[in-house]
Amino acid sequence: MTAIALTAANCSSNVRGGIDPKYGVAPSPKVVADGQPVPKGGGRQMVGKPYTVAGRTYVPNETPRPVEGLASWYGPSFHGRLTANGEVFDRDSIAAAHTTMPLPSYARVTNLQNGHSMIVRVNDRGPFHGNRVIDVSERAAAALGFRQAGTARVRVEYVGRASTNGSDDRILLASLRTDGQPATLTNTGPTMIAQAGPQPNAPRQAIALRTYEPDTAVYASRPATAQPSAGSGAVAGTVPLPPERPFDLGTIPGAASPVARLSSAAPNTGAASRPVLAGLYEAPASAQGGFQKTGSAVPAASSKFVLR
Repeated sequence: MTAIALTAANCSSNVRGGIDPKYGVAPSPKVVADGQPVPKGGGRQMVGKPYTVAGRTYVPNETPRPVEGLASWYGPSFHGRLTANGEVFDRDSIAAAHTTMPLPSYARVTNLQNGHSMIVRVNDRGPFHGNRVIDVSERAAAALGFRQAGTARVRVEYVGRASTNGSDDRILLASLRTDGQPATLTNTGPTMIAQAGPQPNAPRQAIALRTYEPDTAVYASRPATAQPSAGSGAVAGTVPLPPERPFDLGTIPGAASPVARLSSAAPNTGAASRPVLAGLYEAPASAQGGFQKTGSAVPAASSKFVLR
């Protein structure tokens, strides 16, 4: 009864001292002046025996059942006063009062009107209005979205026992969910799973083709092109390349026979790294039409062509 006398009147803001005529008990003493820092934690673990307030008997329970009903909030009139388990109430904490839950403990309060859900610290007894199931602190009411309205229809679920050490306000505030999901003390972001979707095929590497060029002064004086380094994406010189196009195997004699790689710039160069399938012929000196594709054509002099 001593604990009830100290705390039951926390649900009435009209009492300034003495015995509350409605509840029959005295308000809890104010131990911290307004504007002063409020100590966190402390108090004691308790469940308590059955008690009667305003003619109604309440039976504390180790594991209260979920309940739905009206929630209200309490603030300036109770700031700095002792709670039922000996803590000090702070209007800016994430705290609550419940009639039967163990003290201190955690409860999930879900505002059924907007879906907001939060874990609060229950460290006091109340409320004792017949149609209300929990009182939360002013800050908790603001987070749950009913501070301006004063009350809201909520669902209250017991979560578990709380420690008497220090402050848990930061963790409790972080438990707030505004997406319609139930609050927990171990909220984490949604797990992101990497999914490999179909990707367009990468463009194929371009392959440079070697071509024959006339052995003129222009080409003879051209400096050698630097070879690309390994790993640069270019095809190495020792890799066989596909035959050049266009070529005509049906009309050019000897087109299907490979020839040696010859160069006027380097006549002693070894065989080509791939077969060259185009046969080249030089017209006789008396011909006026350039190259002729006839039986009288003679093989071209190897010194007239450069393989680059």
